[in-house]
Amino acid sequence: MEAFAWNEQLRFLAALALGFLVGLERESAGVEEKSRVFAGVRTYTILSLYGFACAWLYRTSTDLALPAGMLSVAALALVAYLAKLREGRLGWTSEVAALLTFAVGALCLLADVWVALTLGIINTMLLSEKAKLGSWVEHLNKTEFLAVLKFLIVTLIVLPALPNQDFTRFALNPQSIWKIVALVSTVGFAGYFLTRKYGSHLGLRLSGLVGGIVSSTAVSIAMGRIAQKDPDRSYDALQASILASSIMYLRILGLLMFLNPVMANFLWWKLMLLAGMGVILSLHSQAAHQTTGTQKVENLRNPFEIRPALIFAVIFVFLSVANVLVRERFGNTGLLALAFFFGSTDIDPFILSLAQNPGTIEPLIYNAALLAMMGNTTAKGIYFAFLSKNVRLSTSWRYALWTLLHLPFFSIP
Repeated sequence: MEAFAWNEQLRFLAALALGFLVGLERESAGVEEKSRVFAGVRTYTILSLYGFACAWLYRTSTDLALPAGMLSVAALALVAYLAKLREGRLGWTSEVAALLTFAVGALCLLADVWVALTLGIINTMLLSEKAKLGSWVEHLNKTEFLAVLKFLIVTLIVLPALPNQDFTRFALNPQSIWKIVALVSTVGFAGYFLTRKYGSHLGLRLSGLVGGIVSSTAVSIAMGRIAQKDPDRSYDALQASILASSIMYLRILGLLMFLNPVMANFLWWKLMLLAGMGVILSLHSQAAHQTTGTQKVENLRNPFEIRPALIFAVIFVFLSVANVLVRERFGNTGLLALAFFFGSTDIDPFILSLAQNPGTIEPLIYNAALLAMMGNTTAKGIYFAFLSKNVRLSTSWRYALWTLLHLPFFSIP
């Protein structure tokens, strides 16, 4: 089947339709607000066709047609804006929309039609959603807004500026390292945003579940403190801690699917089962002790603060070098010991340092990743049991059983 061809006649109709669409929105907005508008259906339609005509003249070697047309529309918009100011009315949205409508009409002829269609439709949407956009601005959380800006810095400015080549005998690639930082921070930021936005309304269990996307260790410590301060909520806090730890396996699986599909393909069913086992263990709380109160999970780091991202990058580089040196000096035993130790502290950078090579991975790497997760689960059980005295026995047997359930999944070389 041949590709659809946009000939001059269809491009003309696109310019006509897009101008009519913007004009319809502006005129309907004037009717709703019972105010005069800069231009309506006819004017915006003519502006789009004017842009199309100037583009046609430009294409026939009348080089000044487009800039002269744009200047003439800008002059008309300026006159209309000054007249509006004299009447005490503010805002120049309609005037800017007129300039864009002229440009859209020209682009219908000169560029790929999808460019003109996209600009025209987005222009209309922004004009029509004034009330909703105003509501978003009123409820804007400055901290979250700054976090989004930092996300853009991390992904769109820092990442492309880094060299994409290996350095040293450890094959440290700055751009690859920062890609991992950006990926982990993106996943964590999604969980952080959901927890901050809805955590106080979800209750401890669901807050722990969502918080596990950011850091299951941080959630376990936070829940342990809740159990310590409010013993009546200890079983709810324990459930939330276990659920957050269950999400840890799914989070790691998701990261591995991006970074090392071979490793993810080998581990996926094991991680799914370990996550499922955690969910089952979380259901064995004593119903008599359950409460229905809600509380927000505190002390979660925002992954798009620059400092945590830099710390993650430093830890990742350190562990990448340590993995090579330990294997060279101490062999497999040294790497497994390193896995258990670092797994009990900060698991993501260690496992991702193991998964840098997307090709075939030897069984030792799988075992090291599983051992790191086993150490992490053990450490979280210790943290929670230490903080929550009245559920210490219940915490101990659950986390001990969960730790032992890792053993059947290890590969025997």
